Amino acid sequence: MMRRWLAILGLAALSACATPRAAEHGAAPIQVRIIAFNDFHGALEPPEAAIPATGPNGEAVNVPAGGAAYFASAVDRLKAENPNHIVVSAGDLISASPFVSSQFLDEPTVRAMNLIGLDLSAVGNHEFDRGPNELLRMQNGGCAKYTSRQPCRVDGDFPGAKFRILAANVRKKDGTTLFPATAIRSFGSGRRTVKIGFIGLTLKETGTMVIPAGVVGLTFEDEAQTINALVPRLRAEGADAVVVLIHQGLYTTVGYNDKSCGGVSGDLLKILPKLDPSIDLIVSGHTHRAYICDYGRIDASRPFLVTSAGRSGVLLTDIELAFDPVTHRVTAKSADNLIVQGEAYQGPSGPVPLSAAFPVYPPEPRMKALVDRYVAAARPIAERTVGHLAGPATRDQTPAGESVLGDIVADMYREATGADIGIMNGFGLRADLTPDAQGEVTYGQLYAVTPFANVLQVKGLTGRQLRALLEQQFASGTNTVGRPNMLTLSAGFSYSYDLSKPEGQRILNMRLDGTPIADDRLYKIGISNFLASGGDNFTVFTKGTDIADGPQDIDAFEAYFSKGGVMPLPRTDRVTRVDASARK
Repeated sequence: MMRRWLAILGLAALSACATPRAAEHGAAPIQVRIIAFNDFHGALEPPEAAIPATGPNGEAVNVPAGGAAYFASAVDRLKAENPNHIVVSAGDLISASPFVSSQFLDEPTVRAMNLIGLDLSAVGNHEFDRGPNELLRMQNGGCAKYTSRQPCRVDGDFPGAKFRILAANVRKKDGTTLFPATAIRSFGSGRRTVKIGFIGLTLKETGTMVIPAGVVGLTFEDEAQTINALVPRLRAEGADAVVVLIHQGLYTTVGYNDKSCGGVSGDLLKILPKLDPSIDLIVSGHTHRAYICDYGRIDASRPFLVTSAGRSGVLLTDIELAFDPVTHRVTAKSADNLIVQGEAYQGPSGPVPLSAAFPVYPPEPRMKALVDRYVAAARPIAERTVGHLAGPATRDQTPAGESVLGDIVADMYREATGADIGIMNGFGLRADLTPDAQGEVTYGQLYAVTPFANVLQVKGLTGRQLRALLEQQFASGTNTVGRPNMLTLSAGFSYSYDLSKPEGQRILNMRLDGTPIADDRLYKIGISNFLASGGDNFTVFTKGTDIADGPQDIDAFEAYFSKGGVMPLPRTDRVTRVDASARK
């Protein structure tokens, strides 16, 4: 009899335990919101950029976007809508930044990221521009001086990042990673707790994209191999989902929030087919393009959701992962790129007003105060007039790949170094140079053009090496970012090229001051230390002869504009493209 009663009591206990568990099968999914962005590049002030969008009646509208104060407000609104949230970035938070941030070693941008509650960020290539010690200072804080600029000039002691930088494929000589490779975060409570594992990494070519001092003692490992080795480890540690934050990206031919993956291309496309199919989400960057791509449309066995929010804080990616409350498996995922609309601006073609078709975010007070403080500190430095220019000098390229601004910088390099030829890499030009109504150009404008604090150098290249160098424009590795990375060259040098000819035979008729370039003669080339070390995959420079060091580029730039008078705009007639496609 006793056994019978015990059995009945046991069944009752099992029934009592099973009832709430069974009820969970009909419960709502666990929703986790991932707020993502990439390539912020210190854009504290509104970048005066507009997002081409479609209004409610199908009309085309340009929506003004960006600015840290509005960005913070947008993040806060998304956080408030779901307590299960995390804020993540896919790298290049800092460097290649506008004056207000870069002048102060991007300390204000790290402080801004602390304010918005950034949780995790993959390391990007530009994080290494000032070297690993300065990058470690960005994480850990302090006022140690690793660059030519003095740290902690505005707010005293620098606290460092409250967010965690991840660098899964960046290894030191001792075999450890520079920063942690992964992180796991939990969401929900009790039985409705889910865990997401994050892997953060940069593109393996980072070592070719910064000066050697920026990556000394570091190696950058293959992206797919690194990721795939870490997925099982995260699963073993209890991760219910795996998210990759990778500083590599795609191009598409569709709009910022189109989900079709239309015309998808780019170097990330070479990595995705190699990845573990169990990965749920890939937050990407580097190409500065905005997209939402369900990779399952391309490869049904790998239904990754791949996102990017463009650059400079003009967009935020609102991602939702839904988990089954019992199995904790991801049952659904979605994403939208949201325009961070804050204030109108006056563009070159006229006003860009606010659009009532999209949300307008108010400035977040603490962030606004931070930005205003650094703007005030930068203003006396930035607003100092250094010279006059006859008109706007832009990065817009001719059909042959030459630009007015590039020609000016190349001319400056030649004069500052006393070289035969000055050469500037087109991707290193970070802003146009537009004088005011009186033709005045300020120090801040010059700095925005070349914000990397590079040092000029003179290298010796033979005519034969110079030809090989120019050939590299058309195949300079992953840093071609969708188009050739054309070099601009100083006045007096000219050449033509024919892309219909075989590689190695495309560069024609090189001349210096009207005289043909001789294969065996040594020519002095004025360049930045970035290019001198083979940056942007222009490896021919590393084979040249070291001749001399020059001044810092910003000092040379200021001296070039300070000679008095109005600087004329150069004619873009130094490079000629002669193949048939150029005439279409």
